[in-house]
Amino acid sequence: MSRTTISERGEAPVPEDGAGDGAAGRAGKGGLARASGAVALVVAAGSAALLSVGAFLGLYVRPTSDDWCALWKARDMGVPGITEDFYLTQNGRVTNAFLTGLVYSDGMRGPKLLPTFLVVALGAALFLLARAALRALRLRAEPPAVLLVAAVALVEALVFFAGTRTYQVLLWAPATISHTLPGVIGLWAVLGAVLAARARRPWARSAAVATAALTGLACGMLSEPFSIVAGLFAAAVGIVCLPRLGRTRDRYVSTWCAAACLGLAGGLVLLYTSPGARWRRAQHPREPMSFAELGETFHDWWRVWQTIGGQWAYAGALAVGILLGLTLARSGPSGDRAPAGDAGEERPRRTPWVAALLPLPLLALASLGVTYGLRSGYGVEGWTFGRTWTNFLLPLLLLLCAYGTWGGYRLGRLLLAAERPSARAAALVAAGAVAVGSTTALVRPVYALTTSTVVRSVAWDRQDSRIRTEAAAGARNVAYRPLLIGGLSEPLFASSYERDWAARCAATYYGVSRIHRPADARRP
Repeated sequence: MSRTTISERGEAPVPEDGAGDGAAGRAGKGGLARASGAVALVVAAGSAALLSVGAFLGLYVRPTSDDWCALWKARDMGVPGITEDFYLTQNGRVTNAFLTGLVYSDGMRGPKLLPTFLVVALGAALFLLARAALRALRLRAEPPAVLLVAAVALVEALVFFAGTRTYQVLLWAPATISHTLPGVIGLWAVLGAVLAARARRPWARSAAVATAALTGLACGMLSEPFSIVAGLFAAAVGIVCLPRLGRTRDRYVSTWCAAACLGLAGGLVLLYTSPGARWRRAQHPREPMSFAELGETFHDWWRVWQTIGGQWAYAGALAVGILLGLTLARSGPSGDRAPAGDAGEERPRRTPWVAALLPLPLLALASLGVTYGLRSGYGVEGWTFGRTWTNFLLPLLLLLCAYGTWGGYRLGRLLLAAERPSARAAALVAAGAVAVGSTTALVRPVYALTTSTVVRSVAWDRQDSRIRTEAAAGARNVAYRPLLIGGLSEPLFASSYERDWAARCAATYYGVSRIHRPADARRP
């Protein structure tokens, strides 16, 4: 009779690895382990290759749209000057302006290096958080590192390449500063809170709470969409983790979340009351909220999710999570936890279904808030600004991966209890096929991104050399041919030069009075 392990939660007996069916069983389990490792290696290698290409493309980034204004302001005003300019005359985003000044302080070198920084910083944060979460489960053995790398790399590749605005999400600095970087900052803030919770020094938690408040304050003046998403999730976690609800033994989590929410709220207040924000609202007056306007907002929100749902590659986050969960099921929970009747340590309650599913309505509400903000600020076409979706797409993909891991783990434990290696193999093949297919589906957008970025850089360098030569020779009105990329505005996009802010910024950047379209250039 084989040895069995009874879980402390009263689950059905599950055979330990290597027991129950002799040499054939051990061989089957070893084969499944090798198969899952091979699939994970393919996904990890493919996703890492795509991310490497995306980071390398940063070297071919050239100015477009808001880049023109940021370049000359950072050059002529410096970091303090551009920060003051944003606060007084633009939009009030002080942190955004400060980071913009830093990134553009050395011309285009910062925007060229920023994609590599984002890829590395996001990947490192996701890997460290995933490892911390798995260690909290107290499994007998940690999963192979290649599985974690595969999950992290695929989720990261989906964030950057599966959306409708790939260039803006990764390569266009104004968008990445506003909508990609905040998510990275948030993940590192959460990681700092986790490390502080494990530290034995009494001041670590106090420092983490203070850091959360300061980080929230900075993010509140960095990105309004991120503040909406992060604020909702932080408030929900803080409430769920109140000690009186029995999920935690102290107030550290709730206090940290409250500090983050207060910081975000303070940053938004400073932003909203700034002279720049008042000026911006005056340029785009909001219509009074009515049932018709509310209905249109819901319609825009539904179209956003229709667009996201139409990209099947996002299913790869769920599939790679299932793959990870199936592998974790072979280890199972460790047996060193305090038994139910042990008075030495109180076991936390099992997570109820309501708490487990709470992130879904929160995500829907957060995305609705972002959609309303887009409609208020940019009109009926605001919902198409896909770069802002990153603020809730990152949490969505993390949730899909987490739910997939939980589902794969539960399925794997049930199949182990039933001694159905063939069913486990089928589940592994199905999950692996979707994960590999999702990785493969990203090759085409990355190829298109590479082609458009490199081709434009060659044409831009040629034109830039000509304009600089003419400006050095004393020309005050030079020809500029718009080079469109990523759905962004280029100089000479407006019907009149007075309304063409991009053209005026490009002229200031080159030190000329005006730019005009070449005689042989057709209007796009």
